[in-house]
Amino acid sequence: MNLDFRNTNALWCSVAAETLARAGVRHAVISPGSRNTPLTLALAAHRDIEAIAALDERSAGFFGLGLARRTGVPVVLLCTSGSAGAHYLPALIEARESGVPLLVFTADRPPELRDCASGQTVDQQKLFGGFAVFFHELAVPEARLELLKYLRQTLRHALERARAGGPVHLNAPFRDPLAPVADGTADGLAAAVDWERFFALPPVPPQAHPREQMFDRDFAAAPGVIICGAGWGEEVETVFWAERLGWPILADALSPLRFRGAGGRSVIAAYDAILRDPRAAAALRPRSVLILGDIPTSKPLRAWLAEVDADTIQVGRSPENRDGRHGRTLRIAVGAATVNRWTLPHGVPADPDWLAAWMRAEEAAQTVLAGAEEIEGFEGGFTRRLANTLRRGQALFVASSMPVRDLESLAVARGDGPAVYANRGANGIDGTLSTALGVAHGGPPAVLLTGDLAFLHDTNGLLLAPKLKGSLTVVVINNAGGGIFGHLPIAEFDPPFEEYWATPQGVDLARLCSAYDVPHEAVATPARLAERLGQLLGAPGLRVLEVRTDRRRDVAARRDLYARAARAAGDVCA
Repeated sequence: MNLDFRNTNALWCSVAAETLARAGVRHAVISPGSRNTPLTLALAAHRDIEAIAALDERSAGFFGLGLARRTGVPVVLLCTSGSAGAHYLPALIEARESGVPLLVFTADRPPELRDCASGQTVDQQKLFGGFAVFFHELAVPEARLELLKYLRQTLRHALERARAGGPVHLNAPFRDPLAPVADGTADGLAAAVDWERFFALPPVPPQAHPREQMFDRDFAAAPGVIICGAGWGEEVETVFWAERLGWPILADALSPLRFRGAGGRSVIAAYDAILRDPRAAAALRPRSVLILGDIPTSKPLRAWLAEVDADTIQVGRSPENRDGRHGRTLRIAVGAATVNRWTLPHGVPADPDWLAAWMRAEEAAQTVLAGAEEIEGFEGGFTRRLANTLRRGQALFVASSMPVRDLESLAVARGDGPAVYANRGANGIDGTLSTALGVAHGGPPAVLLTGDLAFLHDTNGLLLAPKLKGSLTVVVINNAGGGIFGHLPIAEFDPPFEEYWATPQGVDLARLCSAYDVPHEAVATPARLAERLGQLLGAPGLRVLEVRTDRRRDVAARRDLYARAARAAGDVCA
């Protein structure tokens, strides 16, 4: 314990840092400023908290988001007063939508310096609106035991709210002096308090975990499917249920089951292609659907579920409505640990023909999709090879737009693959590079798969490269614009399509990387990409591999490939 009694602010903030550390906080991402000086000093001085300096609050927010997404532990964000905190908003939106725990401190001037044209002062009350799961303005620091108890308890509560899923905002006003000058205001508390007892928590009593039946016999006896969304599916029980019931598992690329499940057993990866064929969609129609987590991105899957209108149970950590189809859905808000204790009804017979039909469709579609790497310059071929190259003990962060869709459509199911992360709460391209840096910091060797626009949208993330303790290889699919928009009906209307949707860009990425002293090289084929990844993964620091493609040609290639895969699946289902 290293409490600082030099003045009131120093004591207040060192008590805050000690409380946070004892509650499990291990990282604080701090942007420079004056008003946050006391808390910056306390966090930077604490031996159990790694304090990471980040110039740009927007990038800092996403870096912290990536750290918290990988570790599951709340990460502190800290900035000064004024407009600084506003730059956290995009990261907080993603954290709110995806349930990532963040604890955001915005330093502020005290009440008497507000609403009077005092410099660098704006209204910071509930700055993030409904995107913060909890807001509280801390008291102005005072060297009184009862207020230090209030601080301790408020921070513990804030962390619990963050752990339940989402960002918490604490506005923290400070009076001068901000620097740790000794003024005697806190001296009397040094020996007057049993500080070990002050910070101690009572032991946590053992919790009872009753086993419950998962769902009723009629639901389990019907032909059904298990859909595993982002972050769900690695539990052994998921595969056990599938085997007992004879149900296929449709695993999103963002579900651990796609890459780290039971070696592909019962897992359907090509559902996006399979369900494009009306014959397959009709033959594989379920009467029961169990969704673990969110519904995957695939439009054919979502449309098929809406048409089927089956009895549906959706399980997720949040009690919020997460069914955009508005189906006949029962939502159960529990975590994976609770789901793992659920049991199945006794005596429910499995139908081997049902699973066999799905597996035949999967095999037929995958036989066609395997040809993605043979299509010259095809983005999906690079994505498929990258997904097959990475191994357990490595991490993949995938950007929104085309990269995450190609991964969902083309990555095969396997049992020895990487951990996969993405910002799919709000589905935006904001902060892609910074989030990936956060995932890689202190974690396993990581790869970021991104498009050029998402990369350029977050070039300030390159400022964090010297801070990275880990390995991140960025693979930029550069099609000189927004390739995903070429799949929309508006693409047929040019002008104005090219200027306002495709937004072509001609940035020289090699020169951009050079300005930040980040290594860059071009990669021309999927095989070469796999070769370079094998050589670079695990190397300390950040580097960029650029793949140049033609987005117009890619649209046609994607449509043709998926149409052929769909026909192959439909043929075996007819």
